[in-house]
Amino acid sequence: MNTENEERMSVPPVSFVPTPTIAYRSHRKMMKATVQPGKPVGPIPIPLPKLSGARVLIYKQDPSTIEIGIRKIFLPHHIFAGPKDSRIINGAPGLPVITPNVFGDLIELPPDTDAFDAAHAFAIVRMTLTMYQRALASGGAPATLPWQWNSGTNSDPLSVFPHGLPNVMNAFYSRGAKSLKFGDFVPSGSTNRVFTCRSLDIVAHETGHAILDGLKPAWIGAAGPPQTGGLHESFGDLTSIFLALSQLDQVEAVIAQTKANLHDKTFLSDLAEQFGLALGRPNGLRNADNDLKLSEVGTEVHAISQVFTGAIYDILADIFAFERKPATKDDAAVLYSVGQYVLSLVIRAIIHAPAAAATYADVANQMLTIAFNDGKPVQYRNFIRNRFTLREAIVSPTPLTADHDPAHKMKTGYTDSAEAAQDRRACCGTMQQPEFTGAEEAMEAEIEEFKKALAKAGKK
Repeated sequence: MNTENEERMSVPPVSFVPTPTIAYRSHRKMMKATVQPGKPVGPIPIPLPKLSGARVLIYKQDPSTIEIGIRKIFLPHHIFAGPKDSRIINGAPGLPVITPNVFGDLIELPPDTDAFDAAHAFAIVRMTLTMYQRALASGGAPATLPWQWNSGTNSDPLSVFPHGLPNVMNAFYSRGAKSLKFGDFVPSGSTNRVFTCRSLDIVAHETGHAILDGLKPAWIGAAGPPQTGGLHESFGDLTSIFLALSQLDQVEAVIAQTKANLHDKTFLSDLAEQFGLALGRPNGLRNADNDLKLSEVGTEVHAISQVFTGAIYDILADIFAFERKPATKDDAAVLYSVGQYVLSLVIRAIIHAPAAAATYADVANQMLTIAFNDGKPVQYRNFIRNRFTLREAIVSPTPLTADHDPAHKMKTGYTDSAEAAQDRRACCGTMQQPEFTGAEEAMEAEIEEFKKALAKAGKK
């Protein structure tokens, strides 16, 4: 074999796949030295942006959803050791500090480790915050989403504790602690520990509570009507659905799994599958594809939330079926686009809803107004009106077979009595926190009464 052939064989083939390895960096240096590109001819090209961002390995759903598994995602932000960025920080004592590798990436393997959990939980929180910021920007609204405690003089980040609740079968957001904490537990009859921080649904759900608390601080308290509590729980569930639909590989998996029928069984509507299986539930902790009505669920906030979530899921499926044109458009591309629009519609409607004591009718009417102002086909408004009417959230003044008239505001449908109190016993940890249930205020009141009694008795 001559020298020319030897040199040709020592160069990697054209199909060489770029991966972040030392071998690839050596290959690039050699190619740059031997095959330099020519100088640009014509106008000066647009300068490339400075490199930033990190690749992270995450569970695309949770460990039990094998079809999606573990995949690499890209966070287009400056990520530092912790991990942390300007808005989020890994605050867990005892967990290793995750340091980006030479490429600035957080590639932690194997998956069943503390380091992987820290990187995974951080990444899901960041993806969720970015998703809502982009949705607001696309809708023309300010894209800044502060945490509830942020102000012109307070930029404190949200701390994430992946293993913050050992042997606790729950997770929660705390305004007072400025944090998200995730539990882990061993299910009865099993030897395998379940970590809630490994579920995209659970991490996104709790992050949704934190984001909504920044937008509507009065909604999270237990003093509001049951439907206001239902909106908070539902927003968490919808956040996990919207996050799945914001990732093209998950959208493609949903299309393949359901044959483009969103009412077929899918991981999209099954929320927190591994946690649900640990409790013996076939559809995760909650099923978004349900037929519940307000008159069927009482005042239990967990159940009430599924009415709103189910209505939004039906609207999503209706719009997708309406827009679907498989002969000319890829189903996954259509579902991705529809998911982005419904996400934008919901978050904008919530922003324009009342600051306190909001009902499902309040949000539904805002969605109808926004869809009309967006210039969407009347069918979009028909879907919104019809689904919320069937769920008893609103009352339509016209038959559901007629097109929606934007001149008519939908009246509130089923409501609980003015004395009805929120039942939060089956909610996630967030809605059971003393700071949100009124327990802390009640204790302070008892302390003040105790002080008054002591003073009256002449004791200082």
